[in-house]
Amino acid sequence: MKKLRILTSLAALLLLSFSSTLYAMCVDSVVLVHGNTSSPSSWDNTFNLLRSNGYSSSQIFRPAWGSRTCAACNNHSGSEETPVRQAIIDALNSSCTGSIDVIGHSMGATLAAQQISKLGVASSVDSFVGIAGAFRGLRSCGFYPFNVPTSTCGAAGLSVGSPFLDGIFGDPFGRRMYSIKSLIDQVVCSTGFCTVGGVHSSRIPGENGSVTLALGHFGLQTSTAQRQFDLIR
Repeated sequence: MKKLRILTSLAALLLLSFSSTLYAMCVDSVVLVHGNTSSPSSWDNTFNLLRSNGYSSSQIFRPAWGSRTCAACNNHSGSEETPVRQAIIDALNSSCTGSIDVIGHSMGATLAAQQISKLGVASSVDSFVGIAGAFRGLRSCGFYPFNVPTSTCGAAGLSVGSPFLDGIFGDPFGRRMYSIKSLIDQVVCSTGFCTVGGVHSSRIPGENGSVTLALGHFGLQTSTAQRQFDLIR
């Protein structure tokens, strides 16, 4: 009888421990959207940090989008949209919390923002983090319609005042929105100016917070995994 009570107690403790583990692992699914001509592996530092903090690989979505050999060919229209849209849908459908977190780098930030807006799911995005994005346009692309004649800088691209950027300006992309930016960003600040209309182009209209770091365009993604994690928690 005593042995039976001990075994019953041990079973109850194991069940409690198992239940607690399951509860701890119920977190928002995360969508990580890479930048122009980059790849899902550019998120390895973030992915590994999430995994070490209890996220399963099935809770992390890293869509591959766009041409990896022609940066000027990519924009925010057509085939570039599909993988990002599907990743957001899949993340929402599989999230045990009913919410997701979205982190985008560079052109991936504006592409992710566009898809959230098009899908109308901002209320289901707990945190949106835009890293080195050009939410107000790239001066290096020129001013629409007198922009550099490439897809990336065109009507569906990142020229200042493009129909694409005007179309998402002021839209909510999540319940909380944050930007990570730099004053030495080789892409956003390539002309020597980081601002559009007196505001850093990486800042998101209506954001809850922004941080400026002394990192380059790609370092803002690869060297800020812990900060990204802190922002989505």
